[in-house]
Amino acid sequence: MKPRKIPLRKCVACQEMMPKKELIRIVRTPSEETLIDLTGKKAGRGAYLCGKVSCFKLAKKSKALDRALKVTVQPEIYDQLEQDFIEVQDEFLAGKESSNDNGE
Repeated sequence: MKPRKIPLRKCVACQEMMPKKELIRIVRTPSEETLIDLTGKKAGRGAYLCGKVSCFKLAKKSKALDRALKVTVQPEIYDQLEQDFIEVQDEFLAGKESSNDNGE
């Protein structure tokens, strides 16, 4: 049997290609809200970031999310995303470590 293909995505900040499961998805929903999607399944246009706060700050500075989501992201949304990102980062990294422990 052929090994399963792992989907790759590019971090909008550092431009590094990584497996989709190792990145955090930011989504612009059809109702125009911008939020973090840990499941990776919410409807809308997505952009991916490494699980590092430094990558988020680079994306904020270079307005990479604006380009990737094809919408102007308001500064207050960036601030909210930054708070959410910091909260989610620990949960995301813990989930990534547990999936690595399972031999994935």
